[in-house]
Amino acid sequence: MDKPAPAPSPWWTPHVHADRRPFLMGRNRIQAALRGFFASRDFVEVDTATLQVSPGNEAHLHAFATEAIGHDGARTPLYLHTSPEFACKKLLAAGETRIACFAHVYRNRERGPLHHPEFTMLEWYRAGEGYETLMRDCGEILGLAAETAGTRTLVYRGRETDPFREPERLSVAEAFQRFARIDLLASIDRSGATDRDHLAADLRRAGLRVAEDDTWADLFSRVIVERVEPHLGLGRATILDEYPVAEAALARPTARDPRVAERFELYGCGVELANAFGELTDAGEQRRRFEAEMAEKMRVYGESYPLDEDFLAALGQMPEASGIALGFDRLVMLATGASRIDQVIWAPVPETSR
Repeated sequence: MDKPAPAPSPWWTPHVHADRRPFLMGRNRIQAALRGFFASRDFVEVDTATLQVSPGNEAHLHAFATEAIGHDGARTPLYLHTSPEFACKKLLAAGETRIACFAHVYRNRERGPLHHPEFTMLEWYRAGEGYETLMRDCGEILGLAAETAGTRTLVYRGRETDPFREPERLSVAEAFQRFARIDLLASIDRSGATDRDHLAADLRRAGLRVAEDDTWADLFSRVIVERVEPHLGLGRATILDEYPVAEAALARPTARDPRVAERFELYGCGVELANAFGELTDAGEQRRRFEAEMAEKMRVYGESYPLDEDFLAALGQMPEASGIALGFDRLVMLATGASRIDQVIWAPVPETSR
């Protein structure tokens, strides 16, 4: 009988660390360069609390739960945040106008070459500035990361992106038409409501699988993952823009078309790097969207998270703003040529099961 393969050496084993160390030193240099980038543009670096009353209210993000125990033994549920977004927006309501944050964030049920349960999110916000400004930021940051790492090309699993070329800007509707021959907006009415059966018929015609219990959001995601994402960020970065309002819970609708929102994602080498919004500041509409997201979470996963009432109160005072969350570890991967996210994290979380 064959013996089972030995378990891989832990990350702290000297020979493993020696292999990882060039990536880690590249990480440090890129982080220092980005801190300089934001400081030179009058951003204030902020440091937000990890513990929150709500980890976020997106249906398919999963949090780590804990609790606070008071002097009297009373227990209060808390969560490790999935993003520093709520805290950062409270700071905008408080009067800050340009802020940046390197935050450790936590997402459960996520592990793989591009996913780690604890990772670093770089978020920055611009009060009074449109989200197109964030697109320019992204182009400059890609070039700066590559230059700092001493490379002219971002790479991941044989795919390459020139970080010094201006990113392509492509709407989600254009991407659906180009890569799947699907008219996405035909399944969305002017109120933003979606038509599941219409989109399902389009997927079947395109040769994509449709299950009886698939929602419109399930079908949308299938097209993105199977037909769109593999084509993005090849040769040059892609800014995938104007997501349907149903897929942009924290973004405001565009002035041009109420069916789509001021949301874009940045891709390099087929990898999603960042998610940006023209921020929604209507507290009533935000509450409605959060409640819908949590209803969907309960339907699919049998659980939901509380709303952060403090955040919703602050939202009513928050100025018009744009904000973005960038997966810092993924950016480092592409700039240094790492093939797995744990290569660029100084002390990875041990895997408990395989």
